[in-house]
Amino acid sequence: MNDINTALSDGILRVELNRPDKKNAMTGAMYTRLAEILAAADRDDAVRIVLWHGAGGAFTAGNDIEDFLSNPPAPGGSPQGRLTDAFIAFGKPIVAAVHGVAVGGGTTMLTHCDFVYAAESTRFQIPFVNLALVPEFGSSFSIPRRIGHLRAAELFLLGEPFTAQHAAELGLVTRVVPDADVLTTATATARKLAAKPQGALRASRRLIKGAWFGPVREAVENEAQEFAARVRGAEAREAFSAFLEKRPPNFENAA
Repeated sequence: MNDINTALSDGILRVELNRPDKKNAMTGAMYTRLAEILAAADRDDAVRIVLWHGAGGAFTAGNDIEDFLSNPPAPGGSPQGRLTDAFIAFGKPIVAAVHGVAVGGGTTMLTHCDFVYAAESTRFQIPFVNLALVPEFGSSFSIPRRIGHLRAAELFLLGEPFTAQHAAELGLVTRVVPDADVLTTATATARKLAAKPQGALRASRRLIKGAWFGPVREAVENEAQEFAARVRGAEAREAFSAFLEKRPPNFENAA
């Protein structure tokens, strides 16, 4: 069974995260594979739009913790970094259908999408600080830019779950739809986009995102340096040990 499935039809490349038993938690190999898929799709004239979703009951629960601990990100060469580069370089629209849970990177990766449709029951969360880590995927720039510092601080620094409706109020998703309709709605938008004049579509996308590229690259570099340092620190060791042992963390003696 593939952890990521793809299928191309009528100019739409469907990309499905496919670890439903793990809530589509992302391994390093999956980040690398998704980066490869995006790079190939960007070069392929037959691909007009990417439609991204998750199998089973979740979009993605973020990092697979055991895999993550075995292969902690390093600055300049991590699978997460390669995927971020692929997102930034990608020149075609990405439409996401999100349901179940979108945790950590499951939320922050969505900042690179052009349309995000969320099922009503979706729960989002950006719990990096809870795990003694820092934001990733350029979200330390993109989310405050979109929603302002105070609202971003609430999401990042408290790290608490929030609803699809709140995500819509913040401007993190395009629209909230009934659970049963989320993939159908995203597919309908992908079909509309695939029928547009592609040169004008991509040029317009490039123009409306143009001011975003430089600052987000700088944010990615800063995040990678800080993330690599934090993930190897005492606070992170305690946070992950507590997570795996299903107990509250104790950061009093961690430094």
